[in-house]
Amino acid sequence: MLAHSLNGESFNWFAGVIELVNQMTTKLTAKESHTMTSSELEKFIEEQVRKIAREALEAKMNMIGRLEPETVVKGSDGVERPRKKLLERTVGTKFGDVTFKRWGFSTGKGESLFPADGHLNLAPEKYTHEVGRIVSEDVSRSSYDDALEVLSQRTAATVPKRQGLELANRAATDFVDFYETQTAKPVDSSQASGSLLVVTTDGKGVVMRPEGLRAATRKASEKAQNKLNKRLSPGEKKDRKRMAQVASVYTIAPHIRTAEEIVGCHPAIEGAEEKQKPPKPENKRVWASLEREPEQVVREMFEEARTRDPLKEKQLVALVDGNEKQLRLLKEEGAALGVPLIVIIDIIHVIEYLWKAAHCFYKEGDPLCEQFVSDRLLRILKGQSSQVAKGMRKMATDRRFSETQRKAVDKCASYLQKYKDYLHYDEYLAKGLPIATGVIEGACRYLVKDRMDITGARWSLPGAEAVLKLRSLRVSGDFDTYWSYHEKKEQERNHSSKYENGLPPLKDPEDQVARPKGDGKLRLVKG
Repeated sequence: MLAHSLNGESFNWFAGVIELVNQMTTKLTAKESHTMTSSELEKFIEEQVRKIAREALEAKMNMIGRLEPETVVKGSDGVERPRKKLLERTVGTKFGDVTFKRWGFSTGKGESLFPADGHLNLAPEKYTHEVGRIVSEDVSRSSYDDALEVLSQRTAATVPKRQGLELANRAATDFVDFYETQTAKPVDSSQASGSLLVVTTDGKGVVMRPEGLRAATRKASEKAQNKLNKRLSPGEKKDRKRMAQVASVYTIAPHIRTAEEIVGCHPAIEGAEEKQKPPKPENKRVWASLEREPEQVVREMFEEARTRDPLKEKQLVALVDGNEKQLRLLKEEGAALGVPLIVIIDIIHVIEYLWKAAHCFYKEGDPLCEQFVSDRLLRILKGQSSQVAKGMRKMATDRRFSETQRKAVDKCASYLQKYKDYLHYDEYLAKGLPIATGVIEGACRYLVKDRMDITGARWSLPGAEAVLKLRSLRVSGDFDTYWSYHEKKEQERNHSSKYENGLPPLKDPEDQVARPKGDGKLRLVKG
């Protein structure tokens, strides 16, 4: 519908749009355009389409702005707003700035209510939610400077850095509520998944501004004194970090294998196609938080697990690296959940300890060093971690190593003995359980390190938390679903909640006969 009845006459809101389209087609049919290259044509058409899009959006917003509510405008305070006035507003969109007028209703004092703003779901700040979405997605991938530069190149929107920070922070507002809402939904039993339900968590440091550090870390940072002014001495740290707690939940099918297969000394299997491919994680969710305490993140992780398996039919497995606090939290939350929990220490960390111990006996690069690790790893995978620990200590004693020479050996042996209850790899392999924390180690890298460790980055706590939330949504494949939820929450917060019975419906354009105050004309954007 191009024409809109105003005071008995037909008014064409989209006359400017039609004029711009005609200008573009005239240019394209002119003889001079026949010599344009494809690149020149693409650039010209893109420029014209942006102008047309901006003009169309401004026309439609002006049209909606003139619509009147079907009912009396009454605020959430129960007070009617009988006075109305056309007020102008400029909005930053992906097509550029648009200016439109809409009815504002008031009592003559205090804040006016704008039903059209609510139906358009305009944000309190200048920029639309669509611009906010683009900025939020891009800052989750790259630096703010790069993201905003790309925005200005690919759209007609220009967002200063401070406003970009505010848009990203605002975009992450509903992260926790979104996942609480998701976990409250009934599970679709038709979505089959593996019989193993895995939870895994770890910590990753992020360089923070002083005010973003936890109290103890900030205090230590303030007390730290470097020996030199322009160079760090051995053992000194340039930056102080705040630990982000990273968590992941996924399901996976069991994968039974032998210790020999893992170490690489299993008899050769003819034909690569005959080798059993390991199953891939299913429905993987990954997230991280700097703001919330580790206890909260681990609790969220188990809540996610509970929701995925309400009937407690799956085997719950926890994979960690041996951090004492994480082990304690896992056991506490597992007990609270009321299901059997198998806690497994990551085999990769065990291997690292073995390599360090091997270098006490052999030079780096010596084939005997590799053989030392392989032999002991095979025995550990067969459930003989305590015997391996005793054997390494005896080997160091027989060679009459000093306390310094055998330090890595004793450290490895102590690790194996301390965590022996979590190293029953023979049982884990027979049940097809995962024994490596590749998922969470990878998450610490691509979710946290790859973005938060950009050279020179020093994060505020709100800014870092917002980026981690947005990045978590994208990595978990939930960004689009989240954004729809976020926009609905924004409309509720900024508009619907301000009215007694929610947003009043707007009259159909054909039902309006009164011409609005003002010129009632549509301004042509020349661009």
